[in-house]
Amino acid sequence: MKKSAINKKASIPFQEKILFTKHLSTMYKAGIPLPEIIQTLMAQTKNSTFKKVLRHVLAEIENGQSLSSALSVYPRIFDQFYISLIQISEESGTLEDNLDFLAAQLSKDNSLRKKVKAALLYPAIIMTAMLVLGTFLSIFILPRLVEFFESFDVELPVTTRILLFIARVMQKDGVVIFASIFVLILIFRFVTQKTKFKYTWHIILLKLPIVGQLVSYSQSARFTRNFGTLIKSGVPIVKSLGVTSETLSNLKFQRDLDEIAQTLSKGKYIGTSMENKKYWEFPVIVSKMISVGEKSGKLDEVLLYLSSFYDDEIDDLSKNLATILEPILLVVMGIAVGFVAISIITPIYELTGSIGQ
Repeated sequence: MKKSAINKKASIPFQEKILFTKHLSTMYKAGIPLPEIIQTLMAQTKNSTFKKVLRHVLAEIENGQSLSSALSVYPRIFDQFYISLIQISEESGTLEDNLDFLAAQLSKDNSLRKKVKAALLYPAIIMTAMLVLGTFLSIFILPRLVEFFESFDVELPVTTRILLFIARVMQKDGVVIFASIFVLILIFRFVTQKTKFKYTWHIILLKLPIVGQLVSYSQSARFTRNFGTLIKSGVPIVKSLGVTSETLSNLKFQRDLDEIAQTLSKGKYIGTSMENKKYWEFPVIVSKMISVGEKSGKLDEVLLYLSSFYDDEIDDLSKNLATILEPILLVVMGIAVGFVAISIITPIYELTGSIGQ
């Protein structure tokens, strides 16, 4: 393959990466040569992008490159965590065992992602339904009410006048308002993802009620699992911390882990460093358990235990989140529907009353 044809920014679904690792582990254990394994997996995959990636990986291996070196060309598919595990396994001759272990860790990471998404799914559905209903009422129902109620020769109640004011605004500037909201959402996403404000936004997320706890648990689970996996595989602690920080999505966690890694060169322990108040995002149990692991010489076991602990915590939080938010969202929807109903029914009732008199 020509070098110009290589797309280093190629990406594939996470599930595809898990399947590749599992199949690679199984076939390598069976004693099949690595080039033949890659060729077989290339023929099996239905993802055209991944097929091209594996074709280039195969060419690199046949040219004498190691597996870790060939995979490192595609950082968006195989991150530093993945490459470090493969590299240390190749150097220590434990690739067969660590591939199986890596596949298991990737499956757990995928399970964690699904748990976080599941926790946010219900609120997202309810909020979307409210937005769609509000948009429908604003565009198709409220403007028609303006002419209808203005024909009444009665004093309209306050709730109806508020509803009519909203209807007039939507009738006159509805398109502009919705377009402005859409543009503001796009600007907000850009600012929080592409600018220096991203770090501040990640801190704000951690301090939000419920959401902050969910982010903290998910980052703690990923940190302890990846860090523990790297140490168990023989990667030096300082390098393990640096690699682990790159696998986290929250910048507050990332930067603080990098700082903690620098303090290790001064003879400090990880657990002791985490107790510093500036690293408030790390739960107390994490720093305490890491200190125990460092003193007992079983840091990898403690970290992997913590990852399982936070997986369970996320499970409980996701269930509680739905339980807590459901009545709140139902009350909000009930108030909105009740307000509209009262605003429409009250003047009609008053009108029929005046006609009866």
